Amino acid sequence: MGSAALPCLSLLLLLWTQPPRARGQEFRFGSCRAKGVDLQELWEAFWAVKDAVQAQDNITSARLLRREVLQDVSDAESCHLIQALLKFYLNTVFKHYYKRTVEFRTLKSFSTLANNFIAIKSQLRPSQENEMFPVTERAHGRFLLFQRAFRRLDREAAVTKAFGEVDILLTWMERFYRL
Repeated sequence: MGSAALPCLSLLLLLWTQPPRARGQEFRFGSCRAKGVDLQELWEAFWAVKDAVQAQDNITSARLLRREVLQDVSDAESCHLIQALLKFYLNTVFKHYYKRTVEFRTLKSFSTLANNFIAIKSQLRPSQENEMFPVTERAHGRFLLFQRAFRRLDREAAVTKAFGEVDILLTWMERFYRL
């Protein structure tokens, strides 16, 4: 039992000891804001793991982050959708892909991605104090499309596919990035 907790503890320590660099950049997902995230750093971290991850993806006929999930997302929807996606990636994808990053020797890049996702998710706040997060049926429906596609695949294959699609998520997130 103690040896099973060691990888989780190691991941937490690694994530806490490598904070993302604070800069003047900001994500604006509708009324939600996340400051100090370096988008270029996110891309570099993904590019460092891309080949190893995507080489493990044997299911080329399926896509999780389909057009129906990310296309034509309104500003009002974007806050809820990014929160749901980041939570899912952190709690499901990154949590279960950790062992492979050790195997592929991509732990530093993996940690950079995870740390920045944690930073973005933890900072997402409406721009006005009394404003509530916009939670719409359409945004929730978009997330459910993604989640259903994930659940249709074998767990290991789905985690690999989702991690391999971080570039699609980053491309979508760029739309909401401001210098």
